[in-house]
Amino acid sequence: MKTIITLFIVMFTTLGAFAHGGNNYEHSDFFKSMQDGDKAAILMVHFGTTHADTRELTIEVLNNKVKQQFPDIELREAYTSRIVVKLLGDKGIVKKNPFEALKKLHAEGYTHILIQPSTIIDGVEMESLNRNVSEIKNLFKDIRIGNPLLYDPHDYEAAINVITKDTDKQTAYILVGHGTYDATTAQYAMLDYMLKIKEHKNFFVGTIEGYPEYGDMLVQLKQSGLKKVVIIPFMFVAGEHAKNDIAGDWKENLEKEGYSVYVKMEGLGQNSGIQDIFISHLKFITKHRKLDIMDKKAKYQETGEKEEYNH
Repeated sequence: MKTIITLFIVMFTTLGAFAHGGNNYEHSDFFKSMQDGDKAAILMVHFGTTHADTRELTIEVLNNKVKQQFPDIELREAYTSRIVVKLLGDKGIVKKNPFEALKKLHAEGYTHILIQPSTIIDGVEMESLNRNVSEIKNLFKDIRIGNPLLYDPHDYEAAINVITKDTDKQTAYILVGHGTYDATTAQYAMLDYMLKIKEHKNFFVGTIEGYPEYGDMLVQLKQSGLKKVVIIPFMFVAGEHAKNDIAGDWKENLEKEGYSVYVKMEGLGQNSGIQDIFISHLKFITKHRKLDIMDKKAKYQETGEKEEYNH
């Protein structure tokens, strides 16, 4: 009987790891590794916004929701946008960047850090955060970073289930992301592809700075034959881009094409289902540690398992 129970636990743990990134993780209990005198903290990392209205509805709500889930753990926040930090600073609102926040946590004696970004894709903001952590990780006993909203297919499915809930098949929904000009913009195309595969053919994805562009989205929209359009900012906060580019340029251009357009001026961070996905990522890293490429190579060399990489 014990053997069966043990096997079930191993299978459950393995499946959990695969659901959040394949064989990129190993089971490791964050809190059980702590010893007397150790201190743990959660650092929520946001791009940030200068718009107080959307900040209260997104960033602050998620921070408070995390605090409710981890009431006994110190919670801090950091902003990655230098421009936002400066503009807020000019107004007397002080926000630290991730590196500064981590240095302060170390100075205050914190030894174990969980970091959860509210980033949408695994792009330049995650690259910057990972670099900050790599520069300072030796000051801590354990420091872990949760995944952005979209990381593996499981995340895309979860996000799609949330976004498509209570929608109308006779309405076209356009998800407009920020976008990026490097290879990571392919994640938006993956979202569009998975929406179509899951029969949400009235959903279309476009980006302001990257691919798919407005014109790429428009081709698909015209092919659908739908005339009623709802534009949804596919961003954590509905800030500058949402209020200027989406509610301005995108809406006006679509209306010139003859579409009836409504802009849902809400950041993804206002959606409780999206908030829950971020929290699930944070909870996941309390039980799993991400393996870097050298860890995996060492493991494969030790066990003799085949390396599954593209050379």
